[in-house]
Amino acid sequence: MRFRDRRDGGRRLVEAIEELGLHDPVVLALPRGGVPVAAEVARGLGVGFDVIVARKVGAPDQPELGIGAVAESGGTVASHRARRILNIDDEEFDRLAEPVRAEVDRRVLRYRGARRLPDLADRDVVIVDDGLATGVTAEAAIAAVAASGPNRIVVAVPAGARDTVERLRGSAEVVSVVTPGRFRAVGEWYDDFRQTSDEEVMEVLAESGREPPG
Repeated sequence: MRFRDRRDGGRRLVEAIEELGLHDPVVLALPRGGVPVAAEVARGLGVGFDVIVARKVGAPDQPELGIGAVAESGGTVASHRARRILNIDDEEFDRLAEPVRAEVDRRVLRYRGARRLPDLADRDVVIVDDGLATGVTAEAAIAAVAASGPNRIVVAVPAGARDTVERLRGSAEVVSVVTPGRFRAVGEWYDDFRQTSDEEVMEVLAESGREPPG
């Protein structure tokens, strides 16, 4: 199975999420790629959505390889296995994470401004992205959401690596339409996987009725 684009992936996610029987769900998108997916999920569930910002920390000379991630709460997660293999100590990891923290702050300001996240206490929270490869970004988002005392945390993606999906199930429920054992990259499951821009994120948020940042 392949998806035409991120919106198609979101539409196909809805049925699987509905089977969970969520109560008073809150949909949170991981920008940028998760935003068009989440827009379709929220539309299908008949709820609004917002963004929760988390960014992966890439390996030296391999920025697409996630060795950790930073969430907007300031929380940080790290892949100890990746750090061990690449011989990255705490000092080196902090150096790599510093510009990521600055980018997280920039995106929060750009996408939400002074608007805070909705109240997540005792609610079912659905974290949506366009896919799961290493899963470190989702892990950071899970940790940030968990600190708010939700009833349930669900990570929902159109495509996810099987080992990553199984690992994340230790800290959240995970829904993935496609969960192959052989998984090179998220983009291979989409016909159109063009990068989502800041402008597109803002357009999709505006379409959903989100107030502009202020």
